Amino acid sequence: MSSIGGTVNLGVTVIRSRHSVRKYKEKPIEEKTIKDALDCARLAPTARNEQPWLFGTIQSRETLQAIADLADNGKFIADAPICFAVFGKRDAKYYLEDCCAATMQLILALQAWGVGSCWVAGEKKDYAEDVRKLLNVPEEYALVSLVPAGYPEELQIKTKKAIDEVAFFERYEEE
Repeated sequence: MSSIGGTVNLGVTVIRSRHSVRKYKEKPIEEKTIKDALDCARLAPTARNEQPWLFGTIQSRETLQAIADLADNGKFIADAPICFAVFGKRDAKYYLEDCCAATMQLILALQAWGVGSCWVAGEKKDYAEDVRKLLNVPEEYALVSLVPAGYPEELQIKTKKAIDEVAFFERYEEE
C-alpha cells in the first residue's frame, strides 16, 4: 500500500482495506463496536441537516433467517452475527442520498474495528416493504440498505478499475 509524501493516513487505510465480506466467524460483535458504528452512521452528512434515518440492529437468529429468506441477494445474512438495517423517512427529499452516506459511514466504522460487512440493497427491491413490516418499522420509513456484519471468516478480494478508467480531470475527453 502506498502513501503520499511518506505519511500513512489511517482513514485512507481503513477505506482501502474495506472489502465486501459474506462469510463470518461465529463470534459476536461487542456492544461498544455496535454503538460506535451506529454513532458514526448518525454523524453522516445530511441535506438540510434533516437526519431522516432510522437504524435497526438485528441479532436474533430467527429474524436474521427471516431477512435472509426475503433478500434475493442476501442469503448469507442468516449466518451473520448482526445485520444493520438503514431506513429513511420517505417524505425527506434527499433521504436516499443521506441514508447511503450513513450506510457508508457505518461500514467504514465497522471496518475500523476489524468487522467485515457487505452492503445489501434495500431501496427499489421487491422485499423492502416485507423487511420493513417484519421489523415493525413505521410506514413513513423506507428500507435503504441492509448491512450484515461480522469478523471475516474469509475474504474474497475483487480487483477494482484503475483510476484512469473511472476519473477525469477538468473536462471529460474521449480517447
